[in-house]
Amino acid sequence: MNGADALISTLVANEVTACFANPGTSEMQFVAALDGVPAMRPVLCQFEGVATGAADGYGRIADKPACTLLHLGPGYGNGVANLHNARRAYTPIVNVIGDHATYHRQYDAPLNSDIATLVKPNSIWAKSADTPDAVAGLAAEAVAASFGPPGGPVSLILPADSAWLPASGEPVIAQRPVRPAPAGSAVEAAARAIKAAKKPVLLLGGQAVRAEALKEAARLQAAGVTVYSDTFVSRQPRGAGGFAPKKMQYFGEMALAELEGVDLMVYAGTTMPVAFFAYPDRPSVLVPEGCAQLTLAERGEDAVAGLAALADALGAPKEGPSQTLSLPEAAPTGKLTAYAVGASIARHMPEGAIICDDAVTSGAGVAAAGSTARPHEVLALTGGAIGIGLPLAIGAAVAAPDRKVLSLNGDGAAMYTVQALWTMAREDLDITVVVFANHTYRILNIEMQRTGAGEAGPSARKLLDLGDPKVEWVQLARGLGLPAVRCTSAEDFERAFEGAMGQRGPMFIEAAI
Repeated sequence: MNGADALISTLVANEVTACFANPGTSEMQFVAALDGVPAMRPVLCQFEGVATGAADGYGRIADKPACTLLHLGPGYGNGVANLHNARRAYTPIVNVIGDHATYHRQYDAPLNSDIATLVKPNSIWAKSADTPDAVAGLAAEAVAASFGPPGGPVSLILPADSAWLPASGEPVIAQRPVRPAPAGSAVEAAARAIKAAKKPVLLLGGQAVRAEALKEAARLQAAGVTVYSDTFVSRQPRGAGGFAPKKMQYFGEMALAELEGVDLMVYAGTTMPVAFFAYPDRPSVLVPEGCAQLTLAERGEDAVAGLAALADALGAPKEGPSQTLSLPEAAPTGKLTAYAVGASIARHMPEGAIICDDAVTSGAGVAAAGSTARPHEVLALTGGAIGIGLPLAIGAAVAAPDRKVLSLNGDGAAMYTVQALWTMAREDLDITVVVFANHTYRILNIEMQRTGAGEAGPSARKLLDLGDPKVEWVQLARGLGLPAVRCTSAEDFERAFEGAMGQRGPMFIEAAI
């Protein structure tokens, strides 16, 4: 056994059984070792941002890490944007980053870089296995660290000689950490404050928006506490049968207007809400002036236990409100809009579907109808770095092959990681991709006004427009191996989406809005 064998054996022994990879020369020992461990599924991605985003989608659905295999510092660098999103989602990921042999580093070869520094901002743990006998132990340590709590990406640097030299010992089993329950004093303080407040609000994030936590949050809603969730969360159930908290508004002034009069804000699985960006003469903190704040459950604590204890302390009902199934009866007709797309999705999306949402300005149209659709889950853009919708879907589909996966994307966002379409076709994943093609960075046009930068002139418009030349999405998708269709009317989309839901395998739909 060499170091690469020890690494893969330890990963598999710890239930890390999917590897999203774009390897190079330094990683060839790892690649060769895969043949001896069939339990590890290798998935080739033609861009590292696809590999890291796929590992994020896998971890969010599987509740355990996948690994990535990245080629030295530049390979890791190519995947940083989606690791930023994964860090904000608190997703467990084990990045395996190949490095030059330990004795070769001193010569500063062209691909040499300071990997330890590169990985630091988006890794909650990072170490280099500088000897083959250290590999198995560090691999187990990496897996354990990825769970946190609350969890996140970790980085194991693997020098080439540590991979090819003989390694001794058996696979090491990691100890998965357990989330502690919030302190009783935190529950008591929250209960006292809520009883004394005139207009209390509970803000949820992270683990507190998962299904079991939302059941307890619904009880608090029934007891008179208005429940909100963070604007973007890693994984949240939606649709009939579940509790739908309000969502914190994206634009700060809208959020503060909605929160006017709130005198207490309690946090579970999240922290104080802030505006996505700073704007001239507008506040950064989205908490009304004079509003008291306290934390029921920290991000790394058991929010389900905390919410249940708080509901009990307040004498809340055993059951709270839930959404009832309400589907659009008639198929949408006429002009194709994001809301028409949302209506068709709600009509035909099967129960248990997973939506990977990178639709940007078109997302509201789908969310509007989705709130009363068949039960499904939504994976959102947690870190704001667009280009995650396609890779997330790959990971979700690998983690849950029996569930239909929908990837919703703005056209600008989809171009960031368009290579993902090739992996979907190669792996024959059950993913339906929808690209909302408006041929502009619409969100940037909005933000240009909001920042006070003024109207876009001829030069500025060149940086906001995607229509010259227009991307030929159907040709592009077909060239990367997917069946594809362009829809220009609501009737077109209704037919195309209904057909996609009635079959298995990848499908691409351009929604020309």
